[in-house]
Formats: sequence, structure tokens, C-alpha cells
Amino acid sequence: MTPMKKNVALLAAGQAVMMSGAVLLFATGSLVGQRLATDPTWATLPLALQMAASLAAIIPASLLMARIGRRGGFLLGAGLAVGGAALAAYSIVAGHFALFCLASALIGSFTGIGNYFRFAAVDAASTEYRARAIAYVLAGGVIAALIGPNLGHWGDHLLHGHAFAGGYVILVGLYALVFALLTRLDIPKPRPFQSAGRPLAVIFRQPAMVGAVLTGALGYGVMSLVMTATPLAMHGHMHGYQDTAFVIEWHVLGMFAPSFFTGRLIQRFGLWHVMMVGALLNAACVAINLTGTTMAHFWLALFLLGIGWNFLFIGATQLLTTGYAAVEQAKVQAANDFAVFGIATLAVLSAGMLQHHYGWTVVNVGVIPGILIILGTLLWLRRANAAALAPRLKTTEVR
Repeated sequence: MTPMKKNVALLAAGQAVMMSGAVLLFATGSLVGQRLATDPTWATLPLALQMAASLAAIIPASLLMARIGRRGGFLLGAGLAVGGAALAAYSIVAGHFALFCLASALIGSFTGIGNYFRFAAVDAASTEYRARAIAYVLAGGVIAALIGPNLGHWGDHLLHGHAFAGGYVILVGLYALVFALLTRLDIPKPRPFQSAGRPLAVIFRQPAMVGAVLTGALGYGVMSLVMTATPLAMHGHMHGYQDTAFVIEWHVLGMFAPSFFTGRLIQRFGLWHVMMVGALLNAACVAINLTGTTMAHFWLALFLLGIGWNFLFIGATQLLTTGYAAVEQAKVQAANDFAVFGIATLAVLSAGMLQHHYGWTVVNVGVIPGILIILGTLLWLRRANAAALAPRLKTTEVR
């Protein structure tokens, strides 16, 4: 294995464990919150704090990694996650809602730092290999799809009588393992924030950058709101946790399994077509959710939602890289992820309130404006910046 591919493999492993923790929280966090909180309106507060911590970590993580390198930043995030998983297990056993919220925030801080795994893949890869490197790192989420939702009942025997606590005990070991793996990472330091280059206000006036931020942020927001509300909706419609874990598992597979070929699809058909399909799959998810609440409805809708997120998120990430110079990299990436996770945090916090007070139909109708804005942005972007969205057929890839 070449050094480049070794780094990409290690980053994919980090992505897999990071997402396993995030998926476990998304599958169980609202159910734990509903049980521990005095007011079920705040059932998704732990998940919102997870996203808020991710958001809060984005800019400091970029600044820190510019000083100490990607490896040091990722090791710090993994260390925080070990403590967060241990605290989550304890808080469930102790029945302490505030501590579970704190644990979610610690785990979320690793998510915020770990979201630079995909940008580290860009640093590690040759120009021709970048689209694939991004996709392969995100494909680490396939493992998370198989592990994350199932940790909740795999660990039942560890702390019997305390639902989901054992899953977080197992998660402690997984975070410790990825900490050890990331010590072998060898990637040059990213460029620090510099006064050189254009102001952010100028950079983000480019059509490609406007399109990247809007589609990336709204695509993540739509996915987060529907996914977060799903366990609560399934519980309300008398589906057990094993059914919920199955639906979340297939949703996360939809999010990450396409990453094995999304890069090739972008090269063959162009960013616009791939991202447009992603937006239409989001619309299909809403249509299915509005027609019924059987197991089949939840499964198919969440699976399509995952694929739609994959096409939009990878496409938006690739589009973002076309709009900035090397000296502008750190500040642009931080600003983009701040916007993306700011929208996602609001979506997650809103999910519990919408589901509790208004129900599943309103949750789904509520994301329609976001989907329409994504579709409108893509139609505008096709005319404003066709070159950035064109297929890349003449390329020599590193295999």
C-alpha cells in the first residue's frame, strides 16, 4: 500500500468509528433523552448538543490542526470521545439527563474535529485521486451502518437493566482503537489561516461557492431533521427498537455505501446530475413518509434519504474545492462546515419539538422548503457555472 492509500485507509477507519458513535447517538439518544428528561419536548436536546459541539469545534479544530497537524487534532478528538462514551454509559446507569447531555457534547466534539477527515484526504491525495479519496473516507460510514445502530442491544448484557448503556461501554473500546490507529497517520500540516488570499465575502460570492454551501448545508439539515425524528416517530407508531435499529442501519448504509462509486459517477456524469438525483431522492423520501407509517415506509424512505444525502454532500464538498486557492483553504473549509453544522444543529433541535407537538406529517412537510431551495440552487448553478459541474472523463486516476 502506498503512503497515500495508507493515509486514506486510516482516515476511513477514523470516519467509521466516529460515525459509529454518532449513529449510536442518533439511534438511541432521543429515546434515552425521552426517558431521562422531565419534559419529553427536550428528548432530542442531547442530539442537538452533539451537533452544537460539532459546530463549536469546527473553527478551533482548523486553527489547531494548522499548528499541530492533522494527526494531533484527530488524536485530541478521539481522546475526548473516549471520555464522552464512558460518561454516557455512567449517566444512563445513574439516570442523569444533564450528564448524558454533556457526554453527547464530548462525542460531538470528535464529530466536529473528525469532519476534517475528508479534507485531510484531499491533503493526502494527488489531484486526480481527490474525488475518490473523499468518497473512500466517507465510505468508512458503511462500517458505522453495521455497527452503530446495533451497539444499543449488543451491549445489553454488559449493564443489564440499563437499556443502551452497554453500547456506550463498547464504544469506549472502539474510540480507544481508533486513537491507536490514528497515531500512524502521516499527513503534512494544512495551511494556516493567512491574510493572503481573498476575503471570505469575496470568495463566497462565487456561484460555485454559493451552490456548495446551500446544497451542502440544506442537504445535511433535511437529512438530520428527518433522521432524528424517525426513532421517536417509530416508537410512537409502536415499532420496537430492533425495528428502529434496522431502519437506521439501512439509512446509514444509504448514506455511505454509495461512496464506493459516487466519485466515479461524478467523473462520468458531472456534479450537477449526481447532486440533482440526490435532491430528488430527498423529495421521494418525504413522499413515502407522507403515505404511511409501516415498517416498509420507514425503511425505504430513510434508505433513499441516505443516498440523497451522500450525493449532495460529496458533490458539495467536491464543488467547494473548485472555488478557493491553497492559501484560502483553512478559512474556507472552516466557514463552510460552520454553516453546514449550524443548519444541522437547528434541524436536530427542532426535530424533537416538531415530532412531540405536531407529529410526523409536519416533520416531513417542514423539510419541503429546504428541498425546493436545493433544487432551485442547482438549476441556477447549472446556468451560472456549468464548467465546475461538467463531467471529468479525461482523467488518469491512481488505482
